[in-house]
Amino acid sequence: MGSMTASTGRRVLLAAPRGYCAGVDRAVIAVEKALEQYGAPIYVRHEIVHNKYVVQTLEKKGAIFVERTEEVPEGNIVMFSAHGVAPVVHEEAARGRLATIDATCPLVTKVHKEAVRYANDDYDILLIGHEGHEEVIGTSGEAPEHIQLVDGPEDVAKIEVRDPEKVVWLSQTTLSVDETMETVDALKTKFPGLISPPSDDICYATQNRQLAVKQMGAEAELVIVVGSRNSSNSKRLVEVAKLAGSRAAYLVDFAAEIDESWLDGVTTVGVTSGASVPEVLVEEVLEWLSVRGYGDVELVKAAEESIIFSLPKELRRDLRDEAAALMAARGGSGAGE
Repeated sequence: MGSMTASTGRRVLLAAPRGYCAGVDRAVIAVEKALEQYGAPIYVRHEIVHNKYVVQTLEKKGAIFVERTEEVPEGNIVMFSAHGVAPVVHEEAARGRLATIDATCPLVTKVHKEAVRYANDDYDILLIGHEGHEEVIGTSGEAPEHIQLVDGPEDVAKIEVRDPEKVVWLSQTTLSVDETMETVDALKTKFPGLISPPSDDICYATQNRQLAVKQMGAEAELVIVVGSRNSSNSKRLVEVAKLAGSRAAYLVDFAAEIDESWLDGVTTVGVTSGASVPEVLVEEVLEWLSVRGYGDVELVKAAEESIIFSLPKELRRDLRDEAAALMAARGGSGAGE
């Protein structure tokens, strides 16, 4: 029996890099530090990162997630998520007398700055991204009158610009590299004068995670991506796996969501996780697979990552005092009672 199991050749290919990127790590630590430093509650506008488990864990510690700035009571601290916010959200926070902590990923901030710069130079900006995604809403809000959303190559036909010689493309940071370039090529065919941003907007982590999945997709009949449904970069990993040759690829939040029938006729399972996924969830998946005879794990290494972002500067100030001062600034009515 033992020799038979040994020869089934069942194995797991584990992607590296996978899981947390520097922007997510920074944002999650920022919430934890704010709770330690200022005490609960800390309000967070929109899910800090798109991961169910992370959000539930932080809620237990005293974070309160809201979709709108107006939901935060006056005199509180509100944190902006890693996806970034439009300038009007900063104005809403000021009007609501809230102290703010901005946990926007620095790579998203870079795209915001590009948007502002090209808008100031009066360019038409074509933002490649997914409609309704928090990051796209934030970037578009920097220069709404200059920015049009392009949600894939099929959107290109309907795009109109004022001057085809003054057009630039930018993109959401979490897209599929190949699909984005496909959209860019379609745009360049329509607008030969299209300018590219100084550096590609798709972030290093998105690219690296996709690269690792591409490498294993050709060998793995099944790819399991750990990540949440609303995580753009996690959903792209599923698409990349299928394009790379994997027969099937699925997105799961937890090991318990894996369907055993997916393993039928599968010898090689690829495993990876999106940029907002804690490693503990991947370990649970590996454990689940191991129990079912897939205990042999090989690393598929696509890149080295050593990027770390420093924490939001607001965590070095006394924000509870600032919030109190903002309240008091209304003039004594009830502030001291």
